[in-house]
Amino acid sequence: MLEPPKMDYGRVKLFVNGRWVESSTSNYAQVYDPGRGEVIAEVPMATKAEVDEAVEAAHEAFKTWSGLPVPDRLQYIFRMKYLLEENKEMLARVNTQNHGKVIRESRGDLRRSIENVEAAISVAYSLAKGEYQQEIAKGVDEVLIREPLGVFAIVSPYNFPIMIPFWFIPYALALGDTLVVKVSTTTPLPMVMVMELLAKELPPGVLNLIYTDHIVGEHLVTHPLVEGTAFVGTSDAALRLYELSASRGKRFLGGGGAANYSVVMPDADLERTAHNLRDSKFGNTGQRCLAIQNIVIIGDIYERFKNAFLELAKGVRIGYGLDERSEMGPMASRRYRENVIRMVDLALEEGAKPLLDGRDFRSADYPNGFYLGPTVLEGVTPDMKIAREEIFGPVANLMRAESLEEVIEWINKSKYNHSASIFTSSGKHAREFLHSVQVGNVGINIGIAAPVGWFPFGGRRISGVGSHHPQMDAVDFFTDRKVGIVRWF
Repeated sequence: MLEPPKMDYGRVKLFVNGRWVESSTSNYAQVYDPGRGEVIAEVPMATKAEVDEAVEAAHEAFKTWSGLPVPDRLQYIFRMKYLLEENKEMLARVNTQNHGKVIRESRGDLRRSIENVEAAISVAYSLAKGEYQQEIAKGVDEVLIREPLGVFAIVSPYNFPIMIPFWFIPYALALGDTLVVKVSTTTPLPMVMVMELLAKELPPGVLNLIYTDHIVGEHLVTHPLVEGTAFVGTSDAALRLYELSASRGKRFLGGGGAANYSVVMPDADLERTAHNLRDSKFGNTGQRCLAIQNIVIIGDIYERFKNAFLELAKGVRIGYGLDERSEMGPMASRRYRENVIRMVDLALEEGAKPLLDGRDFRSADYPNGFYLGPTVLEGVTPDMKIAREEIFGPVANLMRAESLEEVIEWINKSKYNHSASIFTSSGKHAREFLHSVQVGNVGINIGIAAPVGWFPFGGRRISGVGSHHPQMDAVDFFTDRKVGIVRWF
């Protein structure tokens, strides 16, 4: 087992062709422990030449990796699962140290990552099979074969440093492709530790790890030897990379932003609903695309729900993520903290009123940390920027509506169509909501509608760019179908 988190990771290296290599760049970014506000590493911005080297290594490795018999290839994926399980506590602690989320949430991230490895193993045994039909014409048979395509790029965000890369890594490898993974320079350390575990287990070039800026990142996505890119991040970046990929005939799978709604009906269980929405909004310090942003209350329950939710929000225990008592950690960077504060400032200028204001929160134990307190606004309307755009922080908007139909209309007019939820005891209302909202993930009495690994992770319009979704859709994304029409004389 590797050592637990340390305070100084030094200069991080690239992992290319089975080796840790020093980057030739002079451009390094600082990596923080956001709970303490202290630098704990430096990460290199890889050069275009280094990206080329990683892609070429993956391309060469594909020739052998794709030809391995499926049972032999899957032994590596089984080993991946065991290593993640054996080291999940260490990885969770590094995840918390570099991102800031509380340790309970990091343990959940690792659980989801392992779940996707398990799902990928089942995929390679079942869904990746081809088809065969005899006698499509006299003496002619037809066969359909699923084939891996080659090198894929994975570009992942800062908010789930291990889990989101593992929406793709095990599927692509199990199906016979090879990878170059670009992780966020804000939170690179968790995947560095994962690669420390996998470095001696995988053949050279099969899985490569880099970090760089968006310009060199675009060079990776458009590289002639890269067949396609799986991306999660902002919608603006997703659309940009989608355009670049499409113009070169490459595949693209993109998860974008969100500004999610939840509806609280008059017949909802208010106590359970308030608890559920507190966890949905303030979990991961609001830094997740599944978080509920706009809470819409219908009918005469507004004051009762508001008071219950406000009390729960005031009671959130904010602290260092590795403290088991903490319920909410810091923002992942100083810049992200400032972004949220600016959005709240603008909302107040537009007419929103603060019921709870967390902008000035400071931790007595960690005064340099990037902390924000829970913020609850009322008087928010659908046309305000704080309702329309993704906050990605611990800010909840309380809104009123006259009817369920009105809220469904608001949701369907949003440019983001990621997720939505309803809290009700009425099957009629739940069914109407499920079938009427134009989003990819729907929660019924659940605030975080997170699909398990063997279901696709949805998102529509600019929340889900491209033809596929993460997780189970990876089977179609990372392979192509070849048809053979066969006659023997």
